[in-house]
Amino acid sequence: CAVSVTNETPPHSTIRPGVPVPVNTNNPGVRKATRFGVYRYNNSSNDLFLFKESQIKKAMVQIVRGLKYMLHVEIKRTVCEKRDHHNLDSCHFQREKNLQRMLRCYFEVWITPWTQKVHIPVAHCH
Repeated sequence: CAVSVTNETPPHSTIRPGVPVPVNTNNPGVRKATRFGVYRYNNSSNDLFLFKESQIKKAMVQIVRGLKYMLHVEIKRTVCEKRDHHNLDSCHFQREKNLQRMLRCYFEVWITPWTQKVHIPVAHCH
């Protein structure tokens, strides 16, 4: 997949630790971090249904003892009920008008690959 580089995005070789830089929303790391944010939302919501990311609007990454992703994401209610423990990949979005719901979220997801740890200090959805 093509990576679009704009004037304000330095090439990866010059990223200094601590400086957040825009990253392509199709980046596998971004997609993985987004899913962690969605899991966090689903675990803390009292909705009967699971939500799933529908669109990653903007992504930035910061190198700080691992990778810290800052994500602006739209999530939508799926047809999968929480109590059934579904794999989100197989959950389709609600088609029934009165059950459809979309939320805008901001997630900060901090991944330290060498310890396999994921920390999500911020997960705001509205």
